[in-house]
Amino acid sequence: MDILLTNNPLAAERFAARFDVDYRDVTYLDILTIARDMVHGGAKLFTHPLSSSLKPNETPYKSIVISSEKHSLDMKSLQIIEGSMSLCKNFPPLGRELTENTLRDFMEVDCAIIS
Repeated sequence: MDILLTNNPLAAERFAARFDVDYRDVTYLDILTIARDMVHGGAKLFTHPLSSSLKPNETPYKSIVISSEKHSLDMKSLQIIEGSMSLCKNFPPLGRELTENTLRDFMEVDCAIIS
């Protein structure tokens, strides 16, 4: 079973039967960093880390599907994740407080992308 790496508690709950869920209570950039480390360990990306029109500083949630099988270093996955991390670092935080309703909406959007 493939791995869903996520910081979205709704995605962790919703996709628990479909994926091995690796839920982390961390930032968007932290999820990308963990995914990069998994790629270094032989995992392959199955979804693009920037797979929506939402910029990394607009949403706090990110879910990425990664292979559970270990392979040799997949250079394409490594280039994608490192490029995504670099781009993410270029977007400054918006410095706004998000309401519970807005957070829930962002969770739903993240789930829809994975679906």
